[in-house]
Amino acid sequence: MSDFYQTGVVATFHRLGRINLEKIEAELSWYANERPIALVLPSLYSELEGEALKGIARELREVKYISEIVVTLGPASEEEFRNAKEFFSALPQKVSIIWNTGPRISEIYKTIERAELPTGEHGKGRSAWMAYGYVLSQQRFQTIALHDCDILTYSRDMLARLCYPVTSPSLDYDFCKGFYSRVTDRLHGRMTRLLVTPLMRSLQKILGHLPILIFFDSFRYPLAGEFSMDVDLARVNRIPGDWGLEVGVLAEVYRNTSLRRVCQADIAENYEHKHQELSPEDATKGLHKMCVDICKSLFRTLASEGIVFSDGFFKTLVATYTKTAQDMLKRYEDDAAINGLIFDRHAESLAVETFTNGIKKAAEIITEDPLGVPLISSWDRVTSAIPDILVRIREAVEEDNKIKTTRKMRQ
Repeated sequence: MSDFYQTGVVATFHRLGRINLEKIEAELSWYANERPIALVLPSLYSELEGEALKGIARELREVKYISEIVVTLGPASEEEFRNAKEFFSALPQKVSIIWNTGPRISEIYKTIERAELPTGEHGKGRSAWMAYGYVLSQQRFQTIALHDCDILTYSRDMLARLCYPVTSPSLDYDFCKGFYSRVTDRLHGRMTRLLVTPLMRSLQKILGHLPILIFFDSFRYPLAGEFSMDVDLARVNRIPGDWGLEVGVLAEVYRNTSLRRVCQADIAENYEHKHQELSPEDATKGLHKMCVDICKSLFRTLASEGIVFSDGFFKTLVATYTKTAQDMLKRYEDDAAINGLIFDRHAESLAVETFTNGIKKAAEIITEDPLGVPLISSWDRVTSAIPDILVRIREAVEEDNKIKTTRKMRQ
C-alpha cells in the first residue's frame, strides 16, 4: 500500500506511484513566468572534482524552469574561483558564482560587521545567507530552492518536487522541506534516527505538549539539506552558522510563518551522499561535533520559548534520551532484519553513546553561556542598518563574475 499517511502538524506529500516528471516540469515552467525561481547551490571547491556535482550538473542542464543558479562557493583562491566559473559555464541557465572569500565579498562582510551585525563563521550557513542576499538584491524572484552538492543519487525530479509546493499558486506554501529514504545495504541517517528523533520524543516526555516540539517531530527528515521557500522568508529568517543550521532554520520557519503554510515532500526514493565519521573520542569533529551543535541550537530555541533549564533537567533528559534511543535502536534492528539489511548493533550503540556525550557537552555549554554565538542577522535587519547593502552585493557579485576563466574542467 502506498504511504499516504499524514502525521504531525505539517502537510506531508508522498511519492504515490510513478512520477509524471514532464507534467510537473511543464507546470513549473508556466508558474515560473510569474513566480521566478532561483536555485542556490552551497558548494565547496573540492566538490567540483567529485562525481556527485558532475552528475548534478548533467541533470540541471535539462531543467528549464530555473531562472538563475546561484553557486555560493566556500573558501577558494582566485584560480579556484575561475575554475568554478568554467565548471558551471556548461549550464544553459544564468549562473552567478559568489566568491565568498574574494576581496569584494569580503569587504561586504566587513561592512556588515562594522555595523555590529553578526555574519557568522565560514561555512554552509554563512554561504547560503549571502546567496539569499544576492537573490533578494535582484527583486524579481518569488521562490528560492536550495540543495547540497554532494548528492550521489541526484535526479532532476528531486528539484521539481522540491519547488512545486512553493511555486504552484494553487498550493502556495511558504516553506517545503525535502525528505527521503537513506538505505543501501544498511540503514543510514544516524543523526536523525539515533539523535534527533529520540531526543525530541524525550523532551516531549519531560515537557509535555509543547507546540514547537510537535512541529520539529512532524518532519520525516529534519536534518535534510534540501528545501524551498518563499523569498520573504529569506528576508526575515536568521541563520545559525554551525551544524545546527537545519534545526535553526526550522525554528525560524516556525517563528515567521503559519503552520498551514509549511509542508514536507518526498523528493527521492533513496538518497546517498558523503558520510561523516562518528568521531566518538573528539567532540570537535565529525558527527560528534554535529551532535553538539544541533543540541545547542535546539536547547537555545527551547529557552527562547520560555523553557527553564537546570542541572537536574539535563540529567533527567540524558537518562530519558538513553532509554528512548535504545528502544528505537531495537526497532531499527528489527526493521533491518525483516528487510534483509546489515545491522551492526555495536556501531549503532556506539553512536547512541557518542550522542549521549554530545548532549552532555551541549548542556554544559548552554549552562555556562545560554545565549552563545548570535545567529547571523536577518536581511531585513541588515538592510535597515545599511540601506544600500543589497545593491553593493549585486554589484560585487556581478564584477566578480566578469573575471575570465583560465582552463577547462571536465564534467
